[in-house]
Amino acid sequence: MKHVLSVLVNDQPGVLARVAGLFSRRGFNIESISVGNAEEAGLSRMTLVTSGDERTLEQIMKQLHKLVDVIKVNDLTEEPMVARELVLIKVAATATTRPEITHLIEPFRAAIVDVGRNSLVVQATGDMDKIDALIELLRPYGIKEIARTGVTALMRGSLVKVRV
Repeated sequence: MKHVLSVLVNDQPGVLARVAGLFSRRGFNIESISVGNAEEAGLSRMTLVTSGDERTLEQIMKQLHKLVDVIKVNDLTEEPMVARELVLIKVAATATTRPEITHLIEPFRAAIVDVGRNSLVVQATGDMDKIDALIELLRPYGIKEIARTGVTALMRGSLVKVRV
């Protein structure tokens, strides 16, 4: 099972390496990782996607809590969350295939962000399944390069019950 973890850490040199090293030493795989400044100065938020059963997840979370620069660890997997990924896809394109590709990417709310003589760069955001589906649809045209950010996620705001 895939798990999405949100890890709040001190924004210090080497923290990312220590977190990645922890996963490596324990034989856990990081399928996706994104890191950026958090809402408070001096803190960063890491969003990690990993796979494993509940026991594996429990081990990962315990080990993360032991790291000095880790402030907070949340498992967002079972929580209501907003999760997105950004992808840039350079795809081969000729004058003939450009309109086809433009039409193909519309349902994905993707955009063409660069046009070259023999290629297009398509930008899309969404969940991993949406990104994977777009890549598979573009593959027959000839994908030259792909750059994916990895998943970034936040827990949804608390739901307020309103009495009627």
